[in-house]
Amino acid sequence: MSRRTYLPLGLLCAALMSGCSQTATDRASTNPDTEQWQTLFNGKDLNDWTIKIAGYELNDNALNTFYVEDGKLVVNYDNYDSFEGRFGHIFYKHPYSHYRIQVEYRFIGEQASGAPDWAWRNNGIMYHAQSPESMSVKQGYPACMEVQLLGGNGTDERHTSNLVTPGSHAIYNGELREDHIIESTSKTYHGDQWVNAELEVYGDELAIHRVEGEEVIRYSGMQLDDGTPLTEGYIALQAESAPIEFRSVKLLNLKGCMDPQASNYKSYFVANDPEACEY
Repeated sequence: MSRRTYLPLGLLCAALMSGCSQTATDRASTNPDTEQWQTLFNGKDLNDWTIKIAGYELNDNALNTFYVEDGKLVVNYDNYDSFEGRFGHIFYKHPYSHYRIQVEYRFIGEQASGAPDWAWRNNGIMYHAQSPESMSVKQGYPACMEVQLLGGNGTDERHTSNLVTPGSHAIYNGELREDHIIESTSKTYHGDQWVNAELEVYGDELAIHRVEGEEVIRYSGMQLDDGTPLTEGYIALQAESAPIEFRSVKLLNLKGCMDPQASNYKSYFVANDPEACEY
């Protein structure tokens, strides 16, 4: 006579729920219409990032400018007596060309002593940037495009998510512009509130800035000062003398396998990478 083994009701429910959850996860990862966002900042450490601060060698995190605290990437100047032009950047390890990147940020605390007035509550998402390894020791900024992040002073209008062009230019409203800053149409965000900023970029063809899901500026023809097209590059966050926290940095790659027969095909890809195809 065979004996039957019965799972306790609680374990049976847990097993069924786990199986259903796993199945749903698998379906989502293989669904060609499901967006697969990648977390660039893991909330635990800076292992995937490279630090470059003007006046210091690569990966010298001078005065503990960049660190992780309570799941946030923090830029802080508590150990600085004076800023002394030590502009810094922290670069993600991979270059990209076609993607969307979203960050959640907030400005906190007081600006570093001795910093320029224009850098008050000022940061940025640098994109299509030169590699940190190619920067000179004293270089303050990479050649790149920049999504400028600005905080309000509680009274005056101050747009965020502007276009800034360190060593670069872009076409705005059909005209090649050499302005260093082209302002967006965003609202002003005063105080220490969290703000969601997004960049959507297609090589050198198009870039769109959004704040809290609303488009605030778009442009095209991204290029270096000498006219070289900026089609791809590294992503970096700034340290410009203003303390700031990032609680989320995530990216949706828009370049990938565009063969519908491949297991990793996604319908939202806009640039093909045949070498990425998996069958």
